[in-house]
Amino acid sequence: MLASASPRRRDLLAAAGWVHAVRPADVDESVRPGEAPLACCERLARDKARAAVDRLDGTPAGGVLAGDTIVEVDGRVLGKPADRAEAEVMLRDLSGRVHRVASSVALLEVATGEIVSGTAVSEVRFDALDDAVLSAYLDGQEWAGKAGAYAIQGDAGAFAHLVSGALDTVIGLPMGLVETLADAFGDDR
Repeated sequence: MLASASPRRRDLLAAAGWVHAVRPADVDESVRPGEAPLACCERLARDKARAAVDRLDGTPAGGVLAGDTIVEVDGRVLGKPADRAEAEVMLRDLSGRVHRVASSVALLEVATGEIVSGTAVSEVRFDALDDAVLSAYLDGQEWAGKAGAYAIQGDAGAFAHLVSGALDTVIGLPMGLVETLADAFGDDR
């Protein structure tokens, strides 16, 4: 079961041949005071997996896969913007710079409650964004619901470029890490 409403995560799983049901988990995604960005990302993935199990009726077999993605610049976490104005501030902050994108994955075995998790990190470089490019991107609404206010696999791919790491990490579900965690449970999908 995938504890995420993200169509991008569903698509990545399906492309890898994973059969899954979707049952989104809703948790408070606030960064805790003093919490390091990568620790926050992994905690949120684990919290989402547990929240999804808590919502289940009965005790089904199998596992729950949850993920979280953050954008980090200057040690600050850029989450999902609340509105266009916040998205613009985030995109201006990323303009012309390299930043990190972390995607954490948690896999919880429902029968035992055992949970394993990990985090993958990639770097992305933004071109300098002029007002016309920024305005056009904001008008397209692609920023809504996206960490750091962009989707590299969408229109932002015109100005956001992978520097290191894996593209699926930036999209939101590092499949190599998913496979490694699934192997820990002996899961063959």
